[in-house]
Amino acid sequence: MEPGGGFAARFQWGQRVRATEDLYNDGSYPDHPIDALLVKEGDLGEIVNVGVISETKRPLYLVEFDGQRLVVGCLEEELEPV
Repeated sequence: MEPGGGFAARFQWGQRVRATEDLYNDGSYPDHPIDALLVKEGDLGEIVNVGVISETKRPLYLVEFDGQRLVVGCLEEELEPV
């Protein structure tokens, strides 16, 4: 945990990662149906930004997945380093 009650980011901008589970639309993508599969387990991507979820102070990773043309917000447990 970092000062101020936040959590230290495990991954960094530009780092290559793999999805550890299927990721579905939670409503963040209005041009896709709710619960549509956005990213499959095992898909590779690159972290393009690291933010913080204000309510929980946990890191949120914006990942551009290869070939998807989508930037998806991911939690640490949804990613692993490549």
